[in-house]
Amino acid sequence: MLTFAAAAMLLFTAACGGNGGSANEDAAASNAGGDSSGNKPVTLRIAWWGGDARHEYTKKVIDMYEEKNPNVTIEVEYANYDDYWKKIAPQAAAGELPDIIQIDTSYYSQYAGKKQLADLTPFFGKEIDVTNISENALNAGIYGDGNYGMNLGVNSLGFQYDPELLKKAGVDSIPENWTWDDYVAIAAKAKDAGLFIDDGMRPEIFFAYYLRTKGETLYNAEGNGLGYEDDSLFVDYFGRIAQLVKDKASPTADAKAQIKGFEDNFLTKGTQIGIWQWSNQFVALQQAVNRPLEFAPMVGPDMQKGLYLKPSMFFSIAESSKLKSEAAKFINFWVNDVEANKLILGERGVPVSSAVQESIKPLLSPAQQQVFEYVAWSEKNSSPADPVDPIGSAEIIDKLKTLSEQMEYDQITVEDAAKNFRTEANAILGKNK
Repeated sequence: MLTFAAAAMLLFTAACGGNGGSANEDAAASNAGGDSSGNKPVTLRIAWWGGDARHEYTKKVIDMYEEKNPNVTIEVEYANYDDYWKKIAPQAAAGELPDIIQIDTSYYSQYAGKKQLADLTPFFGKEIDVTNISENALNAGIYGDGNYGMNLGVNSLGFQYDPELLKKAGVDSIPENWTWDDYVAIAAKAKDAGLFIDDGMRPEIFFAYYLRTKGETLYNAEGNGLGYEDDSLFVDYFGRIAQLVKDKASPTADAKAQIKGFEDNFLTKGTQIGIWQWSNQFVALQQAVNRPLEFAPMVGPDMQKGLYLKPSMFFSIAESSKLKSEAAKFINFWVNDVEANKLILGERGVPVSSAVQESIKPLLSPAQQQVFEYVAWSEKNSSPADPVDPIGSAEIIDKLKTLSEQMEYDQITVEDAAKNFRTEANAILGKNK
């Protein structure tokens, strides 16, 4: 696990090495299957997902990089989360991925396992300066015998909510060690007050969290089957979530499908108490809501067993890229350049560079400080993360999403959904044997 506090104590050294394009670097890049473009004009493509706030500052960071590297032009491609993967998949199939791709942990093994991402190991210590990055943070990208993604930041799960709307529901505060029973009770009060408690939980993320609190995992260690044997765990978790929708304490899938971003969600409109999501999304949510928000930890019991720190996402380089060295230099700029990170300000997770962490702390807004503090708290109240999701996890995510919606609309019983999921998930994962 990334030691956040220890990383912050590392001494500041050159935060932005590797951009010189030396002969040694060019040789290393050539050996790694990269380019040796020197100062010749090059055009990179980069793709990411996110909301409007992320799009805007990312383009500013890219403009800054182009100013410092006038031979480089960067073409951008971006979308919301769901649309992003719909765009990326056919590009990958055609061997036409952008040079730099933002990759979620849920899709990481799918692309790395199919050799569609380049191994970054030859670039570490060369184009990508790792002086101020802890070994744990760097190793988060290891898959098989390579490292296919640069960890962009550290994240923690939690409930991000409006304390005034909570009080409107007749609840003064969220209990410090709240349980699933507390959660359901607050949801009922919210409904009585004409509010939603939340807009649901992403099934693969929060079911996996729930399993961890029970000492189980979603996937087995080999990645070729489910990690839990007792389907009553599935029934307990999804039965509760589906019932909240049926009770009108949480919106339906159809209602949620109309939401295009933080700017028009139920919390922003003042009809929903909070959102379950990763810590790096808090600042954009705060900006959209424009009201004071707070963090609450995950529900228990045994929250500490379930909670973990994870890479928020990775920047990876396409194996098909002809400009791997140039792409690596941009990734180095992203993670190590202090001026760039004065724009990023931890929105993609608490920075992995200790030097960057220390340099930007005085610039953090109250909301950004809340994120850093919550991640630091989470480090002390969490357990090691599970391995990277196995190949096939993207199909399993889609299956869980479909089943979750069917359960909410009473199109399938929770018990039948549990059996259906086990059969289909094991069939998908069994291909990894």
